[in-house]
Amino acid sequence: MAVVESLLQFPSTGTLLGAFLLLLVLYLLSSGSKPQKEGKEPPGPKPLPLVGNLLTLDLTRPFDSFFELSKTYGNIFQVFLGSKKSVVLVGYKTVKEALVNHAEEFGDRDTGPGFRVTTHVHGILFSNGENWKEMRRFALSNLRDFGMGKRGSEEKIIDEIQYLKGEFDKFEGKAFDTTQPVNYAVSNIISSIVYGSRFEYTDPEFTQMVDRANENLRAGGSTSVMLCNIFPWLGLFLKNKRNILNNILQNRLQMTKLINGLQETLNPDDRRGFVDSFLIRKQNDEYKSGKKDSYFHQDNLVVTVGNLFVAGTDTTGTTLRWGLMLMAKYPHIQDRVQEEIDRVIGRRQPVVEDRKKLPYTDAVIHETQRMANIVPMNLPHETSCDVTFNGYFIKKGTTVIPLLTSVLKDPSEWEKPNSFYPEHFLDEKGQFVKRDAFMPFSAGRRACVGESLARMELFLFFTSLLQTYRFTTPPGVSEDDLDLKGLVGVTLNPSPHKLCAIRRS
Repeated sequence: MAVVESLLQFPSTGTLLGAFLLLLVLYLLSSGSKPQKEGKEPPGPKPLPLVGNLLTLDLTRPFDSFFELSKTYGNIFQVFLGSKKSVVLVGYKTVKEALVNHAEEFGDRDTGPGFRVTTHVHGILFSNGENWKEMRRFALSNLRDFGMGKRGSEEKIIDEIQYLKGEFDKFEGKAFDTTQPVNYAVSNIISSIVYGSRFEYTDPEFTQMVDRANENLRAGGSTSVMLCNIFPWLGLFLKNKRNILNNILQNRLQMTKLINGLQETLNPDDRRGFVDSFLIRKQNDEYKSGKKDSYFHQDNLVVTVGNLFVAGTDTTGTTLRWGLMLMAKYPHIQDRVQEEIDRVIGRRQPVVEDRKKLPYTDAVIHETQRMANIVPMNLPHETSCDVTFNGYFIKKGTTVIPLLTSVLKDPSEWEKPNSFYPEHFLDEKGQFVKRDAFMPFSAGRRACVGESLARMELFLFFTSLLQTYRFTTPPGVSEDDLDLKGLVGVTLNPSPHKLCAIRRS
């Protein structure tokens, strides 16, 4: 009996080997067969145990690797990031077909461990189901009420432009990094809509909040954090992961403080911004019977405000900085933009209505968005149900990567996909033309909530700054030294650089 107990406690090498071989056979049988009804899976490179296809990818620029793989496996293929299968969609027609024509099936958000730990699936960006629908619907409705993309926003942007010019003027034409002043200016637009007021650039709580969010977006797309999302146990050892969590905690504390301040002075008859609207709705729901399951609670408020703050700052701020850098890199294009602005507007303040009279400037802004390609892999989607798509079967819950870089640089859609070529958006008469494959804000159910605001900001900021300043490289730095590869994070930022903003006479 003692011998039997001993064997049960300490299996022999032969027993362990036999068990391992049995499990291996079962794994191979299960992975090699699937119910007939499921049909054909997308093709893809053969994965290795545990690591999947990670060794075949350039983890510093995975979107480039996916683009290359599509040349072998087609516009729909699967890769394994660790043991997790992801389906990659490549090219304008494929991505549009999925996100627009099959919006319901491809409309969920993949909320992997990296996102769950930071959002707890609240808010808009990384939630699904009724929570997502309710938060998105409420955000769209109320952001419109507070002038998002309308006259009210235009006035806020024009006011903020004057503050930004004041920051640029402090450098007196000497070289400086545009990151912080541009991010602070853009962040103040969404802050005024969300909180009802702007912040001074000297306010340390505001600047630290913006800087922490910017740091997280850079670190969040790093190779180490990508590996941590695939192998969550690595988070215990990664400084980047700890820094991200600490920054999120600090920003949540700061946002909670701002929200509590608004709560104390809340007047239901005088809504100052999005937070007031949410607090009023939360208050009303708490008084009504049967509202115990209301989505209007503190966690959703804090995460939603964080979503709006980060998305409303980084995407526009990053694109604007790309635009200024591109003007310094291509001075002949800057010449044409400034000639058009001088001829059509002169020295008065540009307004949104001027856009249709500035076709070349508008084309340059659009080409900046296309070329900057700031969200090359989109945010990951997830199938909400089993779906057969273009002949391939994709199971419910599969991670889907709509490769936006392959849309914005699709060689079948763009004459010079890898060059900065504003003529992509101009007809033979020099008039602006829309392009279907222009999809920097994604498309379908998960398209950017703030698209109309971002478009207005980009036009007003870019036009006003080009009207006022000549952007050049610092002395001793040539235009060729400006790198267009970018700095990979959650978004694709311009590589570190400095510019001179020289006042035009």
